[in-house]
Amino acid sequence: MNLDNTDLQLLALIQSDDSISIEVMASHVGLSKTPCWRRVQKLESAGYIKRRVALLDAEKFGLGVSVFVQVKTNQHDANWSEDFARTVSAFPEVVEFYRMAGEYDYLLRVLVKDIPAYDRFYKRLISATALTDVTSNFAMEQIKWTTQLPLPTLSKE
Repeated sequence: MNLDNTDLQLLALIQSDDSISIEVMASHVGLSKTPCWRRVQKLESAGYIKRRVALLDAEKFGLGVSVFVQVKTNQHDANWSEDFARTVSAFPEVVEFYRMAGEYDYLLRVLVKDIPAYDRFYKRLISATALTDVTSNFAMEQIKWTTQLPLPTLSKE
């Protein structure tokens, strides 16, 4: 599917506020409601829109500590990697999880209430799997956070 300016405008609107109505989207992009709805459906079925969610405020739930956890392992076989991914993904505190290139093998972003809660998470993590090194970095301040992708811009049609 080739995206045009209208598709990109629709995606920008949706990712900034998914509760926006088709009617409002249509007026923003210069379409009537039915063609606008069809385009959104097409974008969804093509996989440009993965899912629609509500973003909750972690602070309101007492999850004010964000920890970036770097993990090294000397295990690099497929079975261990799959088991590790499954194990770590099952921890509700882990909100982001990446396999990395570079000095560390994995990066986790963990949300917890406080340092003792992180210590409990850490102890569960190291007892659940074999790791070579775990380094934790605590975020002091969140300066920027967004779920909005930097969409390309196309020239005027």
